[in-house]
Amino acid sequence: MKKRLVALLCGMALFAVTVSGCGTVTVTTESTQTDETEAVAEETETEEPKETDEEAEEIAEEEPEEAEAEAEEQNVPYEEGVTIRVGGLKGPTSIGLLKLKDDAANGISGQDYEFTMATAADEITTALVKGELDIALIPANVSSVLFNKTEGKVSVIDINTLGVLYMVSGDSSIGSVADLEGKTIYLTGKGTTPDYVLQYVLSSNELLDKVTLEYKSEATEVAAVLAEDESAIGLLPQPFVTAACIQNENLSVVLDLTKLWDELQTEGGSRLLTGVTIVRNEFLEEHKDAVDAFLYDHNASVQATSDDLDAVAALAVSEEIIAKEPIAKKAIPNCNITCITGEEMKDALSGYLEVLYDLDPSSVGGALPTDEFYYIQ
Repeated sequence: MKKRLVALLCGMALFAVTVSGCGTVTVTTESTQTDETEAVAEETETEEPKETDEEAEEIAEEEPEEAEAEAEEQNVPYEEGVTIRVGGLKGPTSIGLLKLKDDAANGISGQDYEFTMATAADEITTALVKGELDIALIPANVSSVLFNKTEGKVSVIDINTLGVLYMVSGDSSIGSVADLEGKTIYLTGKGTTPDYVLQYVLSSNELLDKVTLEYKSEATEVAAVLAEDESAIGLLPQPFVTAACIQNENLSVVLDLTKLWDELQTEGGSRLLTGVTIVRNEFLEEHKDAVDAFLYDHNASVQATSDDLDAVAALAVSEEIIAKEPIAKKAIPNCNITCITGEEMKDALSGYLEVLYDLDPSSVGGALPTDEFYYIQ
């Protein structure tokens, strides 16, 4: 069981933001493994009637027309002749982008797009700063770091992913934060955002000095501990959580860090975040309508994660974000994919960054972003 669990988890997509003592932020990811495992059941495919070439052509012609008609009804300000270059990571923050990426590839998006998918946020942020990308989906705190490093040359336009962190264990006695007293919690990376989030939750419940935090370098190591000792407690992100629980039926989610965060943030609107979407201000100034069109398209794409889960799960596998479709179908609904804009976005993100800043200013680039950071339509 342990070998199967580690084999599956060692390749699942994940990013973790590591903050060094000098304040430099490095983002690392792990690629996705697609080896089949006994514990993940394959779904039986039903034979569907095949379309004729003429029917396929008719459908292909109808889909762009339907998309254009809906966009016109919503007054979406598509800009002809403008191609938006979008960068995303092979992780949860890009799941809500997948339907739009697929539509663009099939010529049924209202705006023209080019997409770049990378395994490390540094690749995306560097390309954005160089002007090689216009819009990027990156970790929430990295957006603040980039704003400070570029002296305000980027703006955040939406929140694309809320919290993806969960505590997993086979210990059924854990039902609240208070039940963690005296326990050991295994997690990845000291000085990473999962570490900061956990410390915030524990300290707010006066438990930080009453638990032991055991740091591992990778999520696969945390998963290995859980495979060996089901009574252990591990802090894992999706889709690792779903994979671990599928592999070992005695494991389950005992605490949801997003809910715990929300319980502590009763005022101000702060939310636990994973990813946001940013834009180069130069592009925003020249093509505001195109950026607004992207926000419309992104929101529609996010909606597809619930309206057409099977299709999005298949796309997540083809993009090597999640290893297998059965895992994707279970994990995606728990990844908190969203598209939050406007004042709600500002309240949620500014509150989140403030918590990180209080824990370690370098985690957000040394200073909290000014109001100019937040794009309000």
